[in-house]
Amino acid sequence: MEHPYLILTSLFGMFGMEEWAAHYSHVTYMWLAMIFLIVFGWLAGKSVSLVPKAGQNVFEVLISGLEEFTVSITGEEGRKSFPLVLTIFLFVLVGNLMGLVPAFFPPTASINTTLAIALIAVLWSHVVGVQRHGIKYIKHFLGPVPAMIPLFLPIEIIGHSARVLSLTFRLFGNMAGHELVVGILLGLGGMFLAPLPVMALGAFVALVQAFVFYLLSTMYIAGAIEEAH
Repeated sequence: MEHPYLILTSLFGMFGMEEWAAHYSHVTYMWLAMIFLIVFGWLAGKSVSLVPKAGQNVFEVLISGLEEFTVSITGEEGRKSFPLVLTIFLFVLVGNLMGLVPAFFPPTASINTTLAIALIAVLWSHVVGVQRHGIKYIKHFLGPVPAMIPLFLPIEIIGHSARVLSLTFRLFGNMAGHELVVGILLGLGGMFLAPLPVMALGAFVALVQAFVFYLLSTMYIAGAIEEAH
């Protein structure tokens, strides 16, 4: 979907890169999301104190709650993966919410972005599996008995590849669909009132899709950690 105006595209145009920025808007807004998270993380870390204030208490409860939720799914072995899945959750959430800001483009509405995040999540689950089980991790793909390897191995390879496609298209479809609906309402009903209900729903969808991506990534890690049957 083409946007009539994107603020970052205009900024890049000041340096003669408007055509590139317009073609790769998902990249420029992905950079913006990364910068936002880095700066926010730095400020949050800088303000941490032994006597926490209200804001620090809220974030500590949220983060520790998510961490314990992750551990309840993966076990203690999954605790070391929490920083990655939390980062994925925050990046997807910020990327999704960008679609609610006028003149901004949500990077998660591009299949290139969602595919990259999905590959990171799924590949990391296999890294965790190899770290946990070593060469025995291959048993996850071979089935319960050697005679069934020719049947189970192709099925498992297809199944794990489908995880990437599932994560990719679920997030991309929801966010691209939201962008399309808002664009249509803007064209039909005007700049201000028409898209407001959809934008309110979009904020909820942005949170749900970020949580679903985080939850599925956590479950894939849990599956890699558990013993093969």
